[in-house]
Amino acid sequence: MNLIELARKYPDDEAARRWFVEQRWPDGVRCIDCGSGERVVESKHQSMDWWCGSCRSYFSWRKGSVMESSKLGAQTWLLAVYLLSQSPKGVSSVSLGRHLGITQKSAWHLGHRIRQAWADGDDPLMVGPVEIDETYVGGKNKNRHRGKKGSGRGPSGKAPVMGAADRHTGSVSLEAVGSVDGATAAGFVSSRVRRGADVFTDEAPVYGPLGRLGFRHGRVAHGRGEYRRGLASTNRIEGVWALLKRSYIGTYHWMSDKHLHRYCSEVEARVNEATSLRWVACGMVGKRLRYTDLTAP
Repeated sequence: MNLIELARKYPDDEAARRWFVEQRWPDGVRCIDCGSGERVVESKHQSMDWWCGSCRSYFSWRKGSVMESSKLGAQTWLLAVYLLSQSPKGVSSVSLGRHLGITQKSAWHLGHRIRQAWADGDDPLMVGPVEIDETYVGGKNKNRHRGKKGSGRGPSGKAPVMGAADRHTGSVSLEAVGSVDGATAAGFVSSRVRRGADVFTDEAPVYGPLGRLGFRHGRVAHGRGEYRRGLASTNRIEGVWALLKRSYIGTYHWMSDKHLHRYCSEVEARVNEATSLRWVACGMVGKRLRYTDLTAP
């Protein structure tokens, strides 16, 4: 579905609201608080859509989702989900606000709430072969303020991200980490890959313990100009880094350390093809992200 078809199919807030309701309750509306659907009736309340006679409470189609307490219309939400889902390198808050006719501040909060819908920590363990690698996200050292410049090239002043790519399923998993060391690498791999699986990395020393942890560990030596050794390579996960950095350079221009994990969730969803409108709408349920949470220290 292209943007014109979407606008024609959902021309106003009421049509978009019905779509969100259908995605959330395909078998009929049920109460958010008690889960009952037997005594739920439509309400004439100004902001609440239904009344539950079982627990005697009002609730709306937004309640219990990232859209709760939002003053933006359902059509605005649906268009925002479409724009972020269908853009290969994301959409900046400035552009999103211009497209939707809202302020940059509102668009920034809206975008992060949609990224919250993509965040999912319940993925099954990867069976392998799995490629593991790390990258560092941040601007070039030469472009930094004099007081923030590091010494030379490399990861100085940048935020580390670790990633795993499963060749069997094609799925990837990314995590913004505080530092890249042996303990961090071991914990990241153990939480995402099944013991006994084939795991391929570069020659970085932090991956040394993987063999002792029960993984069949293969390495490729990039420092010697080697990019494949038998089955061992990290080409797929490095392709994911290219997408993450294209988003950084071409769209967002800056990703704060505090919110880097949200941008990682966005890139992860694109690679895992979890960007359908229905998938995002279902992922919104059971999650909240208030503006005060985003701006808190």
